Amino acid sequence: MISGFWEKLNKPIMALAPMANVTDAAFRFVIAKYGKPDVMWTEFVSADGLNSAGREALLLDLKFDESERPIVAQFFGATPEHFYRVALLVQELGLNGIDINMGCPDRAVLKQGAGAALLEEPELAKKIISETKRGAGSLPVSVKTRLGLKKNILKSWLPHLLEMDLAAITVHGRTAKELSLVPADWKAIGEAVVMRDRYEASSTSRTLILGNGDVKNLADAGTKAKEYGLDGVMVGRGIFGNPWFFADLSRVKRGGQIEHPDGARAEEGLTNTRGKLKVMLEHTRIFEKMFGERKNFDVMKKHYKVYVNGFPGAKELRMELMGAKDADEVEKILKRRDF
Repeated sequence: MISGFWEKLNKPIMALAPMANVTDAAFRFVIAKYGKPDVMWTEFVSADGLNSAGREALLLDLKFDESERPIVAQFFGATPEHFYRVALLVQELGLNGIDINMGCPDRAVLKQGAGAALLEEPELAKKIISETKRGAGSLPVSVKTRLGLKKNILKSWLPHLLEMDLAAITVHGRTAKELSLVPADWKAIGEAVVMRDRYEASSTSRTLILGNGDVKNLADAGTKAKEYGLDGVMVGRGIFGNPWFFADLSRVKRGGQIEHPDGARAEEGLTNTRGKLKVMLEHTRIFEKMFGERKNFDVMKKHYKVYVNGFPGAKELRMELMGAKDADEVEKILKRRDF
């Protein structure tokens, strides 16, 4: 059932994927400023952890700014009652939706019976969804999943999700075993749309289908949405080092052509080396302001690897930035290298 903010979004819907130690509040704040997508996800957060003594530390991962709305909180776990409680928490915190991770391939997550492990436990998965919806009130509940754990089982798996009358399902075009080592199978993602349409022909349900995997740029996202009949596309790694990825969003929705695949900010010179490094420093200061010592500064260095790339001296600059301890030191390094 399309509900909440989902029903107000124009298609194709463009979403920012949840990525651990990447899509924190500082990163999303920068994205919202330079090229806001239709909807954003938080990093995924442990439902079990939020029901433990470690709750306070994890609440930091649910921090958000008003500029990010609509913002969806994503959780992983394998204990249904914990999802009921975190859904109540999301209502209290004021986020716009709840997403359940049923696709993470990380071994530590799989050992908990969570993430992609739920693809082989459909009854447990449905119980988790049911409990999440019970605690969510009027908030829409969605699921992000994969084609399967070790092999493509979408034909047998997706009907279980459609049965739960979710607001949206995002399908990543690989199995968990494949990680990101093979190209995403967009034909398989397109089959999810066909299955949804068949299911809806005999049901009052209406669930949006989004695709995810190997999206190069916004033009590519628009092409994939149209070719496979998707309601939207979720972008993950394609946005690394490119906060203006979604800057041409309105043009894509009108069906227009994009002359600059890197986004509208290319026209303003922001995607040149100095522009990227300027945004990188801004991102660093926002991270420091938001999190202070509550988050390890080294988290920012994952971003430096992609901001600082593709120009003479990039390798040397990256190596120097890896030793930085705070935003002031980053600024000094850039000035010393005349950036």
